[in-house]
Amino acid sequence: MTVYNAPVEEIKFLLNHVLNMEGIAQLPGYEEATPDMVDAILEEAARFYGEVLAPTNQLADTQGSKLEGDKVFTAPVLDGIYQQIVDAGWPGLTGDVEFGGQGLPALLSIAVDEMSQSANMAFSLCPMLTKGVVTALGLYGSDEQKQTYLSHLISGAWAGTMNLTEPQAGSDLAAVRTKAVMNGDHYLLSGQKIFITWGDHEYTDNIIHLVLARTPDAPEGVKGISMFIVPKYLINEDGSCGERNDVKCVGLEHKLGIHASPTCALSFGDNGGAVGYLVGEENQGLVYMFSMMNEARLAVGLQGVSVSERAYQQAVEFAKDRVQGSVPGNKKATIIHHPDVRRMLMLMRSLTEGARALAYLSLAHEDHVHKLEDKNQAAYHQRRVDILTPLVKGWCTEISMEVTSLGVQVHGGMGFVEETGAAQHMRDARILPIYEGTNGIQGLDLVGRKLARDKGKSAMELLDDLNQIVADAKSAGLTDIANSLEVSLAVCKEAANIVLAGAAEDWTVLSASAYNMLMLMGTTVAGAVLVKSAVAATNLNTKGEGNASFNNNKVVTAQFFVQHVMPRNAGYLEAVKTGSETVMGLDIEGF
Repeated sequence: MTVYNAPVEEIKFLLNHVLNMEGIAQLPGYEEATPDMVDAILEEAARFYGEVLAPTNQLADTQGSKLEGDKVFTAPVLDGIYQQIVDAGWPGLTGDVEFGGQGLPALLSIAVDEMSQSANMAFSLCPMLTKGVVTALGLYGSDEQKQTYLSHLISGAWAGTMNLTEPQAGSDLAAVRTKAVMNGDHYLLSGQKIFITWGDHEYTDNIIHLVLARTPDAPEGVKGISMFIVPKYLINEDGSCGERNDVKCVGLEHKLGIHASPTCALSFGDNGGAVGYLVGEENQGLVYMFSMMNEARLAVGLQGVSVSERAYQQAVEFAKDRVQGSVPGNKKATIIHHPDVRRMLMLMRSLTEGARALAYLSLAHEDHVHKLEDKNQAAYHQRRVDILTPLVKGWCTEISMEVTSLGVQVHGGMGFVEETGAAQHMRDARILPIYEGTNGIQGLDLVGRKLARDKGKSAMELLDDLNQIVADAKSAGLTDIANSLEVSLAVCKEAANIVLAGAAEDWTVLSASAYNMLMLMGTTVAGAVLVKSAVAATNLNTKGEGNASFNNNKVVTAQFFVQHVMPRNAGYLEAVKTGSETVMGLDIEGF
C-alpha cells in the first residue's frame, strides 16, 4: 500500500502566489481566512486525510458495498471515519454561518476537497453530493425548508443525493417519468431512479434526496420537470427523524471502479407513494437542479485532479524503488533513471498540476461571484465560471484517464496486477468523463451554450485576459514559454471563429468540433496558469524568497507542459478546421 502525502507546498504556492488568496480573504465575509488560518486548515487537512482516510482506499475498493434486503452495507474499513469527519467540522467549511457553517472561501475548500478525494475518491463522493444539495436548497428552497434541512446537511449529520436519471432516460432528462401527485401539503412520488451515488447507507441519521419528477398536468419534455425533497426518514414537528419514507434501495450497480461508493437503484412509492416536498415552483426543476449539477461538474473535475495526484505519487514511489536495467555509470539502476520513465512522470506531473490550476481558478472566480457587491464585476466573474465549468469537468477528467494509464505503464506488468493499486486509480478515473454529464455533453455545452450563445464574447474575453500572462512571462525572461502561450491563445481564437462561422451553415459543425474545442481550450487555459506559476516562481527566486528548489521545479514543469503538451493544440485546431464532413461521412448502415 502506497502512502499519500497531500501536496501542501504546491497548494499553498498556487493559492498565495498565483490565485491571490489574500485578495479573496478581503472580500466581505471572508475576513477570517487569514494566512495563518488558511495554513492551519491546509496542514490539518493534510494530516487528517493522509493518516485517517488514505490508508482505507485499496481495502475499501476490495471490500465494496453490498445490499441485504433493502439495507446497504458499506466497506467495513470505512466504519467510523465519516463520523470523525463530521466531528472535525470538515463538511461545513463553506456553509452559511446562519446554519452553522464556517463561511470560508470556496478556494480554500477545494484544496481540502482535493485531499479528501485523493485519499479515497469513492468515499468522498458522499460529502461531495451533500454540498450540492446544500447549494440547491440555499438558492431555491423556502425559508421553512432551509430551517428544516440546511443545518443538518451543512454539519454532515444528514447526507444528500441528486436523483435525475432513470432506466429509460440516460442523459436525456426529457424522458424522466417519475410521477408526483399532490396530496395535501405534500406530494406522493412513484417511480425509479438509477445511478444514485451514495443513494443509501448508514453513516447519517437521514438522507435527503432531491428528486426530479413530473406532476400530472406537466408539459412534455424538460419544461415539465419539477424538483422535490424526499427524505429517507420523514421529519417530525420537533425536527427529529420519524418513520421511514416510502423509498428504498432495490439494487447496487456492479461497477468498473469506485467500488466503495454504493451506486443505487432507488424505488419510490412501492407502498402508496414517497412523501416529497416541492422545491420552488412546479416545472422549474431542471433549472434548480442545474445549480447542483454545475457545482458537481466542478467537483468531478477536481476528482480528476485528485486521482491523478494519487496515481502520480504512487508512480514516483515505484520508479524510485524498482531496479530495472542499467544506465551509463550505473549497472543496476532504478527505473526513474531511464529517460522514457522520466518522460512519463513529467507528463503525469505537468498534466496534474495544470488540471489543479484550472480547477482552482474556477473556484477563485466563484468566490468573487458570491461576495462582490458590484453587479458588473460579479457578472464578469460569473461569465468566467460559466466558461471554465465545462473545461474543468471535461479537460481535467480526460487527462485523469491519461495520467492514471501512465501510472499503470510506469509500473509495467506490476501495474496490471491489482495488488499494487495502480490499476484501481485507472478504474476509478474511468467514471469521471461519464457522470455529471458526459464529456461529449461538456463539449456541446462549451460550443453551443458558452461559445455560440454570446457569439464568442466570453471566450474572447478570457483569452484576452490571459494575454497578460504572456506579457508578464516576457518581462520575467521566460520568452520561450511566453511565445508558445501566445501562439496557443491565437490558435484558440482561430478555432472559435471557425466553429462560429461553420455553425451558421451546418448544425453538425458545432457537435463535431465540440470535443476538440474543449481539449484545445482546456490545454491552453491550464498551460496559461502554469506559465503564470512559472512567472511567480521566477520572481520569487529573483527576490531570494521561498524555496529555490521548489521554485525551479515549477519553472521546469511549466516548460515541459509547453513543450510536450501544448503542441497538441495544433492537432486540435486541424480537427476543428475539417468540420463535420468525415465525422458524418459514413451512412449509418456503413458502421
